[in-house]
Amino acid sequence: MRTYVWSLLVIGALSTQGYSADITKNSPEVVVAPPSTEETLKAVRNELQSKRADVMAKNLTLTAEQASKFWPAYAKFQEEQNVIVDEQLKSLKSYADSYETLDDTSATAFINALLSRDLKMNTLRRKWLAEFQKTLPVRTAVRVIQIDRRLGLVGQISISSQIPLIY
Repeated sequence: MRTYVWSLLVIGALSTQGYSADITKNSPEVVVAPPSTEETLKAVRNELQSKRADVMAKNLTLTAEQASKFWPAYAKFQEEQNVIVDEQLKSLKSYADSYETLDDTSATAFINALLSRDLKMNTLRRKWLAEFQKTLPVRTAVRVIQIDRRLGLVGQISISSQIPLIY
């Protein structure tokens, strides 16, 4: 079951990354090893970041001056989000690895990790709303956080829908 749960988490990332473990015709002895957990986590995070930045860019109209200040700040925002997302993905891997033998303590630790993630993400968004308001009009800064929150909710639903409930 843990392999199934973990594989569900990484299938999306790997399928969108163009990952292929095919053996070439000329070199049948060459086998490409599957990515490590760390590589997979990095791929998932990078894919999320790329999609978020693309959606953000398509939904914001910035002057050249605003853009020159916003995008470096947004990159820092994403770096801080990475820490939270990585913690969540590691927690999900731990859950997947111990799903079949999960005890009460581990179950509680898992849900506390999810709740902590939510709190950290909301705290981060509040912090960066204030930062974005320093360089963007208020409504634009609010739109940035609104878009990010929506993307986060979609991502959380996507992940949550693949994780079996604790029994």
